[in-house]
Amino acid sequence: MRHARLVHRGELGHIAVEVADRPIERMRGLLGRSRLDADRALWLEPCNAVHTFGMRFPIDVVFIDRRGCVLSIHRNVGRARVHVCWRARAALEMRAHAAQASRIEVGDRLECRVST
Repeated sequence: MRHARLVHRGELGHIAVEVADRPIERMRGLLGRSRLDADRALWLEPCNAVHTFGMRFPIDVVFIDRRGCVLSIHRNVGRARVHVCWRARAALEMRAHAAQASRIEVGDRLECRVST
């Protein structure tokens, strides 16, 4: 899995991102983890739907279009839920309440800047 930093509103943020861009990585997602630190996230691409079956903790889900524009934010998503955003190209999974703490809003621009 590749590692990157989240760029929000054009600025390199403090959130370290794991990029799941292979089918097996996207299928696994955050399953099997007991927690996710507040300064960590998972970027799934391509992705327009996520589920939380088998998850051990709640998450925030941010759907992003091809241009990096935030389309929708689902906060504090608990177990056994499904969220879909047909126009999304990517989904960002974060610890519950991390989207609000990072001041991510619908219409914002997000991107992953791969670490070198």
